[in-house]
Amino acid sequence: MSDTLGLYEEARQLALDLGYVVREEVLGDLPGGLCAVQGTQHLLLNLEHGVAERLDKLLAVLAADPRIDSEPKSRLLEVRLRAFGSPK
Repeated sequence: MSDTLGLYEEARQLALDLGYVVREEVLGDLPGGLCAVQGTQHLLLNLEHGVAERLDKLLAVLAADPRIDSEPKSRLLEVRLRAFGSPK
């Protein structure tokens, strides 16, 4: 769990560094995800989901972002991003 929580915090900060607005809210049955509001990318994370599920949502969005390769990140985060399709 500590690895998951640490990765979650690192991935969340990376998303903020890339310019995403990360919103953690109670969304009911909605899974959350990426949306644009007036040209700004918002990443909605459902607080009713566990940390692991919210981490997976973050990783999926970050892995699809081509800017991720040039961002500094831990080796563990890099491995997890690769599992979601990021080439590096």
